[in-house]
Amino acid sequence: MSLLSNTGALLGKELRTEFRSLELLTTTVVFILVIIVLFSFTFDPTSSESRRFGPGLLWLAFLFAASLMLQPCFLREQTNDTLSALRLSVGDPFAIFLAKLCANTLFLLFTELLMLPLFAVLYNVNILPAFHWLLLVLFLGSLGVSLAGTALSAISAQARMRELLLPLLLLPLLTPVLVASTEVTVGLLDRNPYMQWKGVGFLATFDLVFLTALWLFGEHLLEE
Repeated sequence: MSLLSNTGALLGKELRTEFRSLELLTTTVVFILVIIVLFSFTFDPTSSESRRFGPGLLWLAFLFAASLMLQPCFLREQTNDTLSALRLSVGDPFAIFLAKLCANTLFLLFTELLMLPLFAVLYNVNILPAFHWLLLVLFLGSLGVSLAGTALSAISAQARMRELLLPLLLLPLLTPVLVASTEVTVGLLDRNPYMQWKGVGFLATFDLVFLTALWLFGEHLLEE
């Protein structure tokens, strides 16, 4: 129970900190918006190309935006040595990671749900027939991005070239997640939607493996 209570308290802190300023959410939404609008001019909205390439551009925009959102994940805790205070205040250090993981996943899902209607309009794609399955893919993909990004953010926050280190480590690591999420999304946005369960299984396995690794080695990542 101490893990859940500590996670709940830290998650509340993360949410209050972000929604006071809306700095990260605003930057991420604008970034995704620019990419989606710019690339929409390169496709004929009446052709099948928008269904083939649109999901890939959508997930690519989510991935680059996530790298911006995850960058300050642990940097804020460096001020006044807040991270050390957090480690002393919780019984299980995994609660720190779990709270930040939940917050990052919620932020990503929030921005993705905001952008989906605009994506559907600009790319002439009907997202309603398979919307419930699309939510599942967005959740699994966002969770995978947040898991890897939160762990790497803890590492890069203590490095010298932290602004460059996180994207360099994050983008190659998440390439399989990007490919799987894109392939499943392409099937769901087809004129006759279908689910690629192999891609969903891969995303679920990726999330489970990284969550287990974060639970086992999270305390070592917090060490300076």
